[in-house]
Amino acid sequence: MSTWANLGFQDSNSPIMEQLNFFHDHALLIIILVTVSVGYLMGTLFFNKLNNRYLLHGQTIEVIWTILPAIILLFIAFPSLRILYLLDEVNNPSISLKTIGHQWYWSYEYSDFSGIEFDSYMIPQNEMSLDTFRLLDVDNRVILPINNQIRILVSATDVLHSWTVPSLGVKIDASPGRLNQTNFFINRPGLFFGQCSEICGANHSFMPIVIESIPTNHFIKWISNMI
Repeated sequence: MSTWANLGFQDSNSPIMEQLNFFHDHALLIIILVTVSVGYLMGTLFFNKLNNRYLLHGQTIEVIWTILPAIILLFIAFPSLRILYLLDEVNNPSISLKTIGHQWYWSYEYSDFSGIEFDSYMIPQNEMSLDTFRLLDVDNRVILPINNQIRILVSATDVLHSWTVPSLGVKIDASPGRLNQTNFFINRPGLFFGQCSEICGANHSFMPIVIESIPTNHFIKWISNMI
């Protein structure tokens, strides 16, 4: 993978992540324009021989360099606030998934169906097969349907964890004694990988997350077999 590709986000697989990608590009464009403009002005200031001993103040330019940065900040603030509200908005979910963080694995419960719960451990290197991903794959993947609003409830039993799937734009803290919630919408089938994003102890980097998104009719069959 090229160095430039490593500087960006993963490919978006949810509407929220698409919005985050758009905002990233929008903010980066503004930052580049400001940096180039300031760099050009500093260069001309250093390398020209113009001077004016009698220049004491310039009210016009002072007004401009006060108002212009405020306008630029508004161009960044309004899209940012919009995305923050979208992240907090919980729509009517089709499925609720409860996630509990442990040292050092995740456990999942499908709250809408009785008796469907399991633990998810990272696959050790000596048990890997050719179709598994080192340090990323787990023994029990989370199966979720595409094109459905999904609510996730997150908590922990011991220390702080953080349930994070970058390609879905999801990052939510798992705090002991507290139930946090967020929602996401998967718009394509596939495997989506994540990891705990809170330093939770010695094996912090060995509690990955794997979501397998499948069509709704396949999900119904999987649920029927699990029940």
